[in-house]
Amino acid sequence: EFKYENVEHIGILSESPKGWTKELNFISWNGGTPKYDIREWAPGREKMGKGVTLSEAEFNAFKQFIK
Repeated sequence: EFKYENVEHIGILSESPKGWTKELNFISWNGGTPKYDIREWAPGREKMGKGVTLSEAEFNAFKQFIK
């Protein structure tokens, strides 16, 4: 079993017709150092989809590609 803490909700990127939201959050997984996280969440957060997590350094490198 794993645990997560949503340290900071940064924003919703999109929402599907079924109500799932693709979000950018700052999440601590299993008590670890928080990481930037992009994934889909079901309404009420009862389920989550597969996502991508980025460390602070990875997130800063990623931002350089976006303009």
